[in-house]
Amino acid sequence: MQNKQDFMKTKPVFPLLLSMAAPMVLSMLIQSLYNIVDSIFVARLGTEALTAVSLVYPLQNIVLSLSVGVGVGINSVIARRLGEQKAEEANKAASIGMGLTFLHCILIILFGLLATRPFLSIFTSDEQTLQWACRYSYIVLCFSAGSLIHICFEKIFQSVGAMFLTMISLLVGCITNIILDPILIFGLFGLPALGVTGAAVATVIGQFCSLFVYLVIYARKDIGIKISPKYFSLDKNTILQIYSVGIPSSLMLAAPSLMSGVLNFMLTGFSDIYVAILGIYLKLQTFLYTPASGIVQALRPIAGYNYGAGERERLHKIIRCSMLLVAAIMAAGTAAALIFPEQIFSIFIDDAALIGPGSTALRIICLGFLVSSVSVVYAGVFEALGCGKKSLLISLIRQIIIIIPL
Repeated sequence: MQNKQDFMKTKPVFPLLLSMAAPMVLSMLIQSLYNIVDSIFVARLGTEALTAVSLVYPLQNIVLSLSVGVGVGINSVIARRLGEQKAEEANKAASIGMGLTFLHCILIILFGLLATRPFLSIFTSDEQTLQWACRYSYIVLCFSAGSLIHICFEKIFQSVGAMFLTMISLLVGCITNIILDPILIFGLFGLPALGVTGAAVATVIGQFCSLFVYLVIYARKDIGIKISPKYFSLDKNTILQIYSVGIPSSLMLAAPSLMSGVLNFMLTGFSDIYVAILGIYLKLQTFLYTPASGIVQALRPIAGYNYGAGERERLHKIIRCSMLLVAAIMAAGTAAALIFPEQIFSIFIDDAALIGPGSTALRIICLGFLVSSVSVVYAGVFEALGCGKKSLLISLIRQIIIIIPL
């Protein structure tokens, strides 16, 4: 185990960070591209369809936040245990984390069946929009097991530095989604046109394809971590360590959903057009913040491993390199949003009623991109070190306590 992971404290920091971040940035950019392509296809069905999918986005993000947050907790515990050379404890964290993920799958199915229609009916009175939104939501939530389990595998693979393998899995899922979207939405090759339902089915199939890749790789390759019933137990200490990072991380990731849900509620008082604009912006935002997240995903296992190994000076250097890379991404995003806002919005829809106010909003919001580099990087640092509450505090102040009242 020591030989497998020593590269995280011996390889030069900048090349190490780039080598682990590059696969994640590439795969997550393609994943963001899928989200944009999905919106483009759905927008061809009309503003009502785009609004329907936008309304479901907060619910999807809640599920994603739970699975990624707990995955971050698992990742943090495993990386620190590997740095401390405690192989059995790392295996236990992975196995317990997978067991918790199966429990979460059951809870989310119940949540999807019970909460979908009451939640969505708050934000729209248009029956067609509500019907499409419910169909989309029932499918993506009730069949979310593929997403949750593959994300658990992703965080376990990342904890040992296997970024290239996680890239392969993400690429397979995203490419599957991109291929199936037009086929299922518009009914190509003799298949029935499913509309918004087709977009949801394509998403679910893509998620299960990603999971299948992880299962195949895990069965054929020794990644240095064993997931087995013999390591599974209701170990309160391990569960507490996972959730002490996972719950704050989940809440931090869910904060944008709460924010967008409140904003959707406010915007429906003006027009459904503004709900669609917010939905488009949130897609664009993920396209920018996703590569930054890819760097943070590389940062977490390296920082956690070196913290566990007592390499404090190296840890500080890792943080500085990560900040430089994230700031460069944010600066590029700011420039693009200031110079080409109309062109960016026109990719999604040619309705002038959306392009005008959407471009104005994008020019204003982008002024905060560069500043947010600090919170993005340090959130990852705190999570890697097992300090989830500090990440949550920063996120709540920035996204809830200040933005919603203003």
